Amino acid sequence: MSASSNSLRYNVVPGLPPGTLRAPENALMADRIHVMQFNAEQLLEYDCDNLSEALKVRLPNALIWLNIIGLGNIHLLHELGNTLNIHPLALEDALNTRQRVKTNQYEEHLYVCMKMLHWNEQGTESEQISLFLKKELLVTLQERPGDCLDAVRFRLRREGSRLRSQGADYLLYAMLDAIIDHYFPWLEYMGNKFDLIEAEVTRHSTAQILSRIHALKGELMEIRRSLWPLRDVLSALERDEGGLIRKRTRPYLRDCQDHCLQILETLDSYREYSSSLMDLYFSGISNRMNEIMKVLTIISTLFIPLSFVGSVYGMNFEHMPELHWRWGYFACLSLMFLIAMVMLGFFRYFGWLGEGRSSLHHHNRHKLRLPMVTRLEDYLQQFGKALLFPRFEGDKEKSDSLTADYKQNK
Repeated sequence: MSASSNSLRYNVVPGLPPGTLRAPENALMADRIHVMQFNAEQLLEYDCDNLSEALKVRLPNALIWLNIIGLGNIHLLHELGNTLNIHPLALEDALNTRQRVKTNQYEEHLYVCMKMLHWNEQGTESEQISLFLKKELLVTLQERPGDCLDAVRFRLRREGSRLRSQGADYLLYAMLDAIIDHYFPWLEYMGNKFDLIEAEVTRHSTAQILSRIHALKGELMEIRRSLWPLRDVLSALERDEGGLIRKRTRPYLRDCQDHCLQILETLDSYREYSSSLMDLYFSGISNRMNEIMKVLTIISTLFIPLSFVGSVYGMNFEHMPELHWRWGYFACLSLMFLIAMVMLGFFRYFGWLGEGRSSLHHHNRHKLRLPMVTRLEDYLQQFGKALLFPRFEGDKEKSDSLTADYKQNK
């Protein structure tokens, strides 16, 4: 894993008072705050330079999502803590990018630390995303641009969306669900990697393949280590006693917990798979050595009778009729060739010669492909009607226009 290749550098200086904010090394400087302010009927989305400007305009009964990209602006984080009354220990944890996945309950807000995956053909990296939940406000802190929350933004921008009217705790669930579900394409990608390596190990075992297996196993262990505490985090959110997580949101958190357990089980199976690939690699090395020894043994066995014939006619006896025969030399060579052919025929009949080296070159070449993540536009084009989620019993229908469009399209 790319993130684990460097030495561990925690953003901690021994002796500093608790709650001291210290920007991580090479942290991106946050210069903008992205604001999404919404209620059941309206949505305001804009960027601003400071927190006071972000909170200047307020819609009636509105929820606010503040997204800050970059951890290098300590002044902005101080303003965030003072204005929104966020505990300094929570901000300190947000700046520690080596923080484990966890949740902490404070007097007026809830802090959740998550790991968000980024991957490509060069490797896998994890980014820390911190979420601060208040009664009508949600703040997210990211290390760098790019995330997996586009689906959440799309649902907020859609008129009549259920997400607009379900409260800040439901918005928190939607983000956690998007981050957790983003692990599934990565699992598919890792499965493709393992299939490719298995085909190469079966075909030909090299030291380079062994190093790739070790690297994949390291990635799995790193992700599993960062994801394992998420079970306890979701359980703690489900049992929240601070009143920020409402009762009707808890079943959705249990669904997130099920997805988390499914990912962990898949990671465990992949870890066992990597161990079996290593056993397969060493078995391939052993089989290759056995093949080499078999070839050398066959060569030695062929030359035993040939050496016998040559040694017989190499003896210095005076009365050996074949030595004075005109065709004796050619007859001796023909006899030696015939013996070698008969022995090779017996070896092939008993299956000791194998299938030959030519079979190694006739194989289907596998190519590693990144998983195809369906874009929102493509999803809407194919399954747009499925986004009209049915309302639960007791909820008031607020999407009459969307229902009319649906009936018209139908």
